[in-house]
Amino acid sequence: MKLGMREKRIASSAILTIITIAACLIILIPLMIVVLGSFKDSAQAQKFALALPTEWHIDNYSHVLVKGKIGQAFRNSMFITVSVTAIVVIAGSLSAFVTSRKQTRYTQFVYYLFLIGMVAPIQIVTTYALLQFLKLSGTFIGVILVETALQMPWTIFTMSGFIKNVPRELDEAAFIDGATPVRTFFSVIFPLLKPIVATVIVTTAMGAWNEFMVPLYFFNSSSKWTMPLTVYNFFGQYSSDWNYVFADLVLTALPITILYLLCQKYVVAGATAGAVKG
Repeated sequence: MKLGMREKRIASSAILTIITIAACLIILIPLMIVVLGSFKDSAQAQKFALALPTEWHIDNYSHVLVKGKIGQAFRNSMFITVSVTAIVVIAGSLSAFVTSRKQTRYTQFVYYLFLIGMVAPIQIVTTYALLQFLKLSGTFIGVILVETALQMPWTIFTMSGFIKNVPRELDEAAFIDGATPVRTFFSVIFPLLKPIVATVIVTTAMGAWNEFMVPLYFFNSSSKWTMPLTVYNFFGQYSSDWNYVFADLVLTALPITILYLLCQKYVVAGATAGAVKG
């Protein structure tokens, strides 16, 4: 007996629901093991069991804060993340405005050059040599510039798609009123970019905060290490004490998770708008 259209829709919906629940469990179960494990003692945490602790060890977090130098790493991560995000938003939006509005061979070449950066992997040796030549090796400025370069291509791609949907008549009206291109951008265009700017802020901050390779390779002092590197260092010292490692993981992920939860609606809306080309 052939199924009717209504039965087919119900069956499809049920299958999608099952797949969604399975995918959520695949993601949530390891997260719950980490969170619950951060409150257990060492013996219980090593079992990687999805079970409540028999005794809640909140002191695991105080131990990690003291021994892992989380405070210093948090300040380092905040400084790098805020700096990278600010540069990417301002420079990326300006670059996207130029490449979207000025259609020349040069701007098209620059645009596609940035697109290559979305798929081209970072070259550690040549980047390190360049930083040494510029006398920026081992400095915060060097790491900030490298992370900015990694985040910029996606920003220009999404913002260009968004700006192409903004009517050119707004630019022309501003020019008639005597506004310069820079003033036109910041007074007319930039206020219209709020959805995509919010998306860029969240995604850039997440990328900069979670970046592991760049600080590891380009910092020459542990005093400049970021939060993800404390996990790496902590695991090396406490590889048998998973409760401390789990607590460090939770502290590392917590700030950026809160940021994402607060701004998740802007991420979806902005990414969708930026993907549409005019």
